Amino acid sequence: MTEDFWRGVEQFNQHEFYACHDTLEALWMEAVEPQRRFYQGILQIAVACHHLGNLNWRGAVVLLGEGIGRLRDYQPAYEGVDVTALMTESLQLLKALQQTQPEQLADFVKDLTEISTSKRGEVGDESVRGLPKILRVEILGSRE
Repeated sequence: MTEDFWRGVEQFNQHEFYACHDTLEALWMEAVEPQRRFYQGILQIAVACHHLGNLNWRGAVVLLGEGIGRLRDYQPAYEGVDVTALMTESLQLLKALQQTQPEQLADFVKDLTEISTSKRGEVGDESVRGLPKILRVEILGSRE
């Protein structure tokens, strides 16, 4: 993966979702399959998190679902990214959002942000552990 891709990953992990979108969209527009769909899946999850920050429940739910769907075939890892972990965290967030009433969204986002900036839940804990993160894995375990 390129230096620009890893810059986009860092932006994603720092919750700079709009900047991540700009960085990865430039790569996505030039990419060919299978990377194009991979970039699009990450972009959609980033934009979903951006929508969430703007209290746009519907935009967050729709784009999380689409991003998860696009990344499904890239598991367990692709191009140095732990896709399974990203999908698991994104799916946990999606399920929690689907159980959140619109009038509770501001409190949900506040709690989510606090969780994301503090210690995450224990391994195996199925509750939301904060906003998704993109984790790196050894290239040997990746499909290229």
